[in-house]
Amino acid sequence: MFLSFLILSFFGCSDSQSNKISAEAPTISVKLVDSPGDFDEVNVNVVGVMIKMDDSNDDSGWIDLDMINTGNIDLLNLTGGVNEVLVDRFPIPVGTLKQIRLVLGDGNTIVIRNEFDEPETFDLKTPSAQQSGLKLKVDAIIEEGFTYDFILDFDVEKSIVIAGNSGNIILKPVLYVSTEVSSGIIEGTVEPSDVPSMVSVLVDDMGTPETDDDFIISAFTDETGAFTLWGIPAGAYDVIATPLDSESDYTKGSALGVSVINGQITTIAEPIQLAFKPGSISGDVTNNIVVTVIVKEKGTENIVATMDSNANGEFLLEGIPVGTYMVTISATGYVSQVYSKDSSEDVVVLANTLTVLDAITLVAE
Repeated sequence: MFLSFLILSFFGCSDSQSNKISAEAPTISVKLVDSPGDFDEVNVNVVGVMIKMDDSNDDSGWIDLDMINTGNIDLLNLTGGVNEVLVDRFPIPVGTLKQIRLVLGDGNTIVIRNEFDEPETFDLKTPSAQQSGLKLKVDAIIEEGFTYDFILDFDVEKSIVIAGNSGNIILKPVLYVSTEVSSGIIEGTVEPSDVPSMVSVLVDDMGTPETDDDFIISAFTDETGAFTLWGIPAGAYDVIATPLDSESDYTKGSALGVSVINGQITTIAEPIQLAFKPGSISGDVTNNIVVTVIVKEKGTENIVATMDSNANGEFLLEGIPVGTYMVTISATGYVSQVYSKDSSEDVVVLANTLTVLDAITLVAE
């Protein structure tokens, strides 16, 4: 096994773009895995993870990371693809991460089979030089907006020392660290640009049907309609833009199946278009009979809506997209009639607006 890490190439925004959109701090996750050892259990008490962004050898400059899991961990459970997440998406500074320190507490134990093939538990003694935490050299470049996974591989076989005649079993941790970029960035624009919007993606964090582990990454558009979504795990996403003003004439727009690659910026080529909210059409046939109303797009045979009125000839067609239409009214025993006003057959539907037709009278056949 060897020390390896991935240095991220710089995928920064242009100066003009970065001036418009404030970047988010990079985040890191730290996971613990293990190489198998010939023991029943190796329990270590993990109490802290720290990082350092400089090369100094003193104890200054260390940053404590908030941990989601602490306490005793049986390393032998962390094989075959299983890992223990110690730190999850914690924000850190931009720069070069030089060192990671894994801090162990007291109460480390090991379970070994005796000559009768029975499990026995022994204390694992930790040399005083290790008690302040094991330092691991990393030298990973950290760029804004990305998420990084640090994998700490605890080599149990090499970490356990049985000290001759004393009977002491000593824990001298041997760890290897690897780093990978575990997220990408989506950037794009929303039109109309003067409609302030929130843009978001839903991240299925564990790839399971359960939603408890899902989360949303979102950002606001700037004055030009531009947005940047930071720290998105690799995958395909539906990017949804939603106007901030619920009273706006616009409703959601989307870009579907946007592909994200770890360590890269995905730019959505075409602006996300906010859709107009639909309007509606109402009218009243003075014959007081049931009529059939058909709405077609102007100049086509494309029917966008149809319905029968009530017994009094009243009708309301809702959810009609913004546009210009031709409305035809018909009934058994009457001549079909295309609605017109001022010699025009155009019925214009506006966003979030009710278009009321003048009263209509059908002529009997």
